[in-house]
Amino acid sequence: MLIDLHTHSYPKSDDSFMGIDELIDAAKAAGLDGICLTEHDAFWSAEETGALCRKHNFLVLPGCEINTDTGHVLVFGLDHYVFGLHKPAFLRAAVRRKGAAVVAAHPYRRRFLEEPGKDPEARAEMLERAGGDGLFQICDAIEVFNGRGTQTENGFSVELGQMLGARTTGGSDAHRVEQMGTAATRFQRPITGLHDLIRELREGRFLAVDLRDGR
Repeated sequence: MLIDLHTHSYPKSDDSFMGIDELIDAAKAAGLDGICLTEHDAFWSAEETGALCRKHNFLVLPGCEINTDTGHVLVFGLDHYVFGLHKPAFLRAAVRRKGAAVVAAHPYRRRFLEEPGKDPEARAEMLERAGGDGLFQICDAIEVFNGRGTQTENGFSVELGQMLGARTTGGSDAHRVEQMGTAATRFQRPITGLHDLIRELREGRFLAVDLRDGR
């Protein structure tokens, strides 16, 4: 199954230019089998996503993109925001209590600069510094194909994932219709609900896919 783990809709994400119905229609047109709604520090309820599934005859799962002190993460299995989730240690405890799954979103951000990154020594230094970020220790995977990232930025994420020996995902991070269908995650087993998604993310039966070049 091909699922986009990283999408944003308006008004829950106020920087998105897509309404929820428009987003889902674009996902279906792109040939995806499902999407996760990962608004910025905001949650869709299971009841809301269930109603969207029935309305569109399409898999829609709830998640959230949380802005932590050291980077953004996609979380699946929490159902509301509480103060403190921006702290990695607090987030780790909340995830463990709920049995949630965590993916590091666009890990090149805050950690990689393209211009100095052209120099091998500077790039190696950025990779080493990024690899020491404790945020990745609480993640089940890192997003190596981000639909809004450049090939160079995503290349850094790929190298980081290899260095960490991490499982890797893809997601469009779409805020506009034309960004849908750029990257996704291919799951080996059927995903019918949030429980399935969390299990498969934690057990590692998936593969990052860049839909722009077939990788």
